[in-house]
Amino acid sequence: MSYLTDKLRAPHREAQGEVTVPGQMFDEIVAANPARRTLLRNSFGLSILSVFGATSLAACGGDDDDPAPTNPGDGNGGGGTDPVGPDYSVKFQPLAGKITADTVTVPSGYVAEVLYSAGDKCLPDSIGYTGTPQSYPDTEKQAGGQHDGMHYYPLEGVDPNKGGLLVLNHENVDGATLDLSADAVRTNSSNVGVSVIEIVRSDDGKWSVNTNSRYNKRYTGNTTYNVGGPAAAKVGATVVGTLNNCASGPTPWGTYLTCEETTNNYWDDTQPEVGYGWVVEIDPYNPDSTAVKRTAMGRFDHENTAYMLDENNRVAFYMGDDGTPGCIYKFVPSKAYDPNNRANNMNLLDEGTLYAARFNEDGTGNWVELTVGKNNLTLNAIDPGNYTQTDPSQPPQPSIINFADQADVLINTKAAARVAGATLMDRPEWITVGLDKKVYCTLTNNSSRKRTHPANPRPNNSHGHIVSWTENNNSPLATSFQWELLLLAGQDEADGAADNVTGNINGDVFSSPDGIRVDPQGRLWVQTDAGTGSSTTSIFGNNSMYYIDQETGESKRFLVGPVGCEITGIAYTPDLTTFFINIQHPNGAWNTVRAGGGDARSATVVVRREDGLPVGA
Repeated sequence: MSYLTDKLRAPHREAQGEVTVPGQMFDEIVAANPARRTLLRNSFGLSILSVFGATSLAACGGDDDDPAPTNPGDGNGGGGTDPVGPDYSVKFQPLAGKITADTVTVPSGYVAEVLYSAGDKCLPDSIGYTGTPQSYPDTEKQAGGQHDGMHYYPLEGVDPNKGGLLVLNHENVDGATLDLSADAVRTNSSNVGVSVIEIVRSDDGKWSVNTNSRYNKRYTGNTTYNVGGPAAAKVGATVVGTLNNCASGPTPWGTYLTCEETTNNYWDDTQPEVGYGWVVEIDPYNPDSTAVKRTAMGRFDHENTAYMLDENNRVAFYMGDDGTPGCIYKFVPSKAYDPNNRANNMNLLDEGTLYAARFNEDGTGNWVELTVGKNNLTLNAIDPGNYTQTDPSQPPQPSIINFADQADVLINTKAAARVAGATLMDRPEWITVGLDKKVYCTLTNNSSRKRTHPANPRPNNSHGHIVSWTENNNSPLATSFQWELLLLAGQDEADGAADNVTGNINGDVFSSPDGIRVDPQGRLWVQTDAGTGSSTTSIFGNNSMYYIDQETGESKRFLVGPVGCEITGIAYTPDLTTFFINIQHPNGAWNTVRAGGGDARSATVVVRREDGLPVGA
């Protein structure tokens, strides 16, 4: 999550009389820590099947004109490994520390090329931003701002290493590209949401957007969405708008889950708040379909989704609440995923069980069920509040909340998790599932934590950490797990800094881990969203992307972003010769259009090796 998101939603929440949690709002973060400023159907071949881990080559069901592959990817980028083929072992030369150049820096032998920037053409009749700020309705047809989570989908009949669909989130606005003088609400609202674009690779290895593709589509804050699941009766059959589309995730049946990281609409107060804070399911293969807000998955400040699938096609979706503090969640659909008939999965996310994670001090954990009538989720329930942010010498300030039905639980998921006894974590952001089914979650930071816990061991946690867990019997249906800390981010011990800002990273140090993903060869990648002021960049350099060895814990810096940006979004082609990375809210001169700059734009960049071999190897 961008600190700009906190800054934008603060006035709205204060106007509504909401209590601001210490450590989350922009000004408080700065005060506490100045450094924080900051598929496969026959034509694709078995080699692609092995990368995506598809379980079936059966034809898809449904009425789509162009049905999607039955299993176009797993929940975290993982899949099977091909015993014959390129060497994917990590051999790149790590970048030096403290890089502050206003460009995307990659290792020798690599290139980083801009693919899709804020304001670029999306729909065939788009004008596209060329330096003159634009307004609604033109902004509905072009790329939104602040690119974030994304996923790459193959197209039937197309070599997936040479072309496919890239679906990406737009968390917030790139304001310098917008003209807000005429219709500020709809113009801002059109700059968030999701882009679906078809991309193609030319023979020289360069990628471009096919702006004439019938698949290209924008989902914005002005679009109408259907509502599904148990809370639909209270939310309404439809909702206008999606907002703060932070990270995302795929499903086994080839849809895209964009996650709303706000429970209100600060652009348009005419829209009821219960319409926001949901997971929204989009079918990228059917541009005529209507996206659906899936209320059974809970309402909170969603970051991303990642799924685990078992041999019986039962699936669990893991989610983090990027709150200060927030909980970690798991949603298990009531029915198994059907790999033989895609249409049978299209409402799978409307029925199931939502859980929140309790991390016990002894390294064990439990998934506490968030169902009305269970785990104290009743009328006159006692909500302990965000007690981790209060001094241990002061008693928590509980409040009474009523859970009359399951809709109440889902609309007030944050409170329900606290009532049920889930653990309040230090801003759970991205989650990923490894090939061995180990689950990883980045905990970006919590500079105002006062009460510690073994899973969140540092007070005033300015730099964050990564936690991992293994489900009982490696099952997505498990209700218990074992957890451990993968690493504590922060300064090198040799710096002699205070304990709460000193990490234990083996190798290249970093702050505020955010994006995380295990690729199809089992390699773990981490991206950062640390402060962008001089007090932080003098220690860590600009925000970056790292490879983390899961056995040794060694960290290797792979990519460094330009001035002022967050590094986010990880996607790739099946052969891993192309990585797609998002550069969010740069504020220097990188990727400007206007003479003299002033409009540095968020963008998706393509990272590839000049010799055509797999990235990272």
